[in-house]
Amino acid sequence: MISTSDFRNGLKLLLDNVPYEITYFQHVKPGKGGAFVRTKLRNLTNQSVVEKTFRAGEKVGKPDISEVNMQYLYSDGPYHFMNLESYEQLAVEEKAVGDSKNFLQENMEVRVLLFNGEVLSISLPASVELVITKCDPGLKGDTVSGATKPATLETGAVIQVPLFVNEGDKVKVDTRSGEYLERA
Repeated sequence: MISTSDFRNGLKLLLDNVPYEITYFQHVKPGKGGAFVRTKLRNLTNQSVVEKTFRAGEKVGKPDISEVNMQYLYSDGPYHFMNLESYEQLAVEEKAVGDSKNFLQENMEVRVLLFNGEVLSISLPASVELVITKCDPGLKGDTVSGATKPATLETGAVIQVPLFVNEGDKVKVDTRSGEYLERA
């Protein structure tokens, strides 16, 4: 059990058999009445955010959550991952992979969040290097405004890149925001 005095951002807890993560908390001690803790919780199964207030000293459950290092193998409908310790393979549906699919490369190591053996989410490295497969050429002299153009990556994702980047270039992309960082 987890007490409200142990609350911190990023802490995972269990309410009504659903795993939540604390995104914000505030301990409030009014002049009259008992202290309480105001929180914003993100549901780890459907990503919705709820606000909940707990009395000071109240206890909540601890979820059976584990993070496992896995390697992405391939996709043929579901996405297939292999546990790097036990070499077991796991098929994951597209909704659990989410927007991470835009930056997944074969043999990439990722962190998989599991709740009771079910995949909740996938965490990619902070940045990945991908090759541009389709990109229009930049116009000469159109560089004053720091303009960008769309480019299609080898994974099929489309990002905005500076005009000097060409087809076939390898670029570094931030996986959290999907933004171009630099040429690799």
